Amino acid sequence: MTIEQSPITNLPAFAKAMAGKQSTNHLFLRAALGETTERPPVWLMRQAGRILPQYRALRQRFPDFKAFVKTPEAAAEATLQPVDELGVDAAIVFSDILVIPEAMGLDYEMIEAKGPRFPKTIENQQDVDRLRSGVEAATALQYVYDALQISKSALAGRVPLIGFAGAPWTILAYMVEGSGSKTFSKARRLLYTNPGLSHELLQKITDTTIAYLRNQVAAGADLLQLFDSWAGELPPAHYRAFAVPYLRQICEALPQVPKTVFAKGAWFALEDLAELPCQVIGLDWNIAPAFAKEKTGGAKVLQGNLDPCTLYADTKTIEKETVAMLRAFGGHHIANLGHGVYPDTPLDGVRAFVNTVKNS
Repeated sequence: MTIEQSPITNLPAFAKAMAGKQSTNHLFLRAALGETTERPPVWLMRQAGRILPQYRALRQRFPDFKAFVKTPEAAAEATLQPVDELGVDAAIVFSDILVIPEAMGLDYEMIEAKGPRFPKTIENQQDVDRLRSGVEAATALQYVYDALQISKSALAGRVPLIGFAGAPWTILAYMVEGSGSKTFSKARRLLYTNPGLSHELLQKITDTTIAYLRNQVAAGADLLQLFDSWAGELPPAHYRAFAVPYLRQICEALPQVPKTVFAKGAWFALEDLAELPCQVIGLDWNIAPAFAKEKTGGAKVLQGNLDPCTLYADTKTIEKETVAMLRAFGGHHIANLGHGVYPDTPLDGVRAFVNTVKNS
């Protein structure tokens, strides 16, 4: 059974509901909705992970990563750990962007220290025709909805809960390439040699993602983030043709909650992203705040963008760089890194970053 859609129907009503709950920490949501906040909220992409000893202990019980993700109680525990340990202003459900292709019928393996691998990839029309999509595919992801519901209940309003999915182009890239890549030449070749099939696959991914995210909202997600991890691999014209229209479809289909689009490396597409019906644009560490402000024209809340490698430095350097970032954004943004926390990042470095923002 698909979870029914959330009763929240528009952002103004959502903002009003948040305003009536001042006893809990809604700093992140208020900032995402464009409100002026007493300080920037802070959270980190990949904040639930190997940086935390609690996570490493939990992971020992699940040597297989996919089994971990598919155990809602364990995923919920990982979701809450950074809230308890680091005091961040938002939780993000512990899952993976590749649950979507798996739900569509394309299985993947997660190889330790190497990343994902697809034994079978999408090569032709028959492969695309065999894929499930939309509500049918999204029903296979009940374990994610269960993890969200458990996390939401356990958070008890302490901080908002973020749901997420991979952006359609990034999911296509994995489904066609079969793994991570330095060039994604197979996936990018498909866009040139068979644009019709590419659009057909992107639409199936988009339909599935919409159904998936609707269910996440119904399960308790307060904000949704789309991760376009391989956005920077495309030339501008291809990003406008094969990425932006599908991001727009997803954003338009989910008016109930605020949405963040994080298109890593897509500095060339900021003006296009600013026209999407999302509230927040995530920035990687190679996009200067002033450049992002100019290109988006103040139309969106900005999130990011400290270099993740900064957190390897000593505490004073981390504090200095974090303060410089906050000043560059004028104190009005969502503090985060320009990518996910690297697995071997020192926990003290993460603490220094979070505490510097919270004391700003």
